[in-house]
Amino acid sequence: MNWYGILIGAISFLIIGIFHPFVIKGEYYFGVKIWWAFLIAGIGFGVWACLTPSLFWSAILGVTSFSSFWGILEVFHQRERVRKGWFPANPNHKKNKDN
Repeated sequence: MNWYGILIGAISFLIIGIFHPFVIKGEYYFGVKIWWAFLIAGIGFGVWACLTPSLFWSAILGVTSFSSFWGILEVFHQRERVRKGWFPANPNHKKNKDN
């Protein structure tokens, strides 16, 4: 039996779940400026996925890469959720359009 598909699915689920608090905490402490970190991570994991000879690890790295890219969009959505009062705003941030 081949368990790779189920294992990749479970690990993908965990990676996506891990990125959720990264987005929330990143926006809280750094504002939307954190999107650059998600971009760099996405590119880095994508390159690593292309250079990895193992199909299993390449798939895991690819999922991590695209979860990072998705995090960029989610940081901006998180800013809107904070503005709506669904999440707490960082009191140390200036009240401007960049945060």
